[in-house]
Amino acid sequence: MVFRRHCTDEIAELGDGFYHTPEWRHKRESILKRDHHECVRCREVHHRLRQANTVHHIEHLDEHPELALNDDNLVSLCFDCHNEVHPEKFEAFERKPKYDDEKW
Repeated sequence: MVFRRHCTDEIAELGDGFYHTPEWRHKRESILKRDHHECVRCREVHHRLRQANTVHHIEHLDEHPELALNDDNLVSLCFDCHNEVHPEKFEAFERKPKYDDEKW
């Protein structure tokens, strides 16, 4: 699928499938290269250098599909920093107790 200059309807329709498009893969590599494959948050917040492996949308894709491929809305992050800025994505993985103490 070819995006016509940030066609928000097409991007919104794709949802998470957007991340598998050639346009995103090219943009992702471009942003990592721009940021020298370094985690921007580690450098600016934690004052350390770590390799980035994720490109993060500052304004979330589902809320602002028009910014999906905008360089100013994308930043390179390491896995840990990406998890820190997206704690909601990992709430589903939190382990729930197998047994309720009330029953015992």
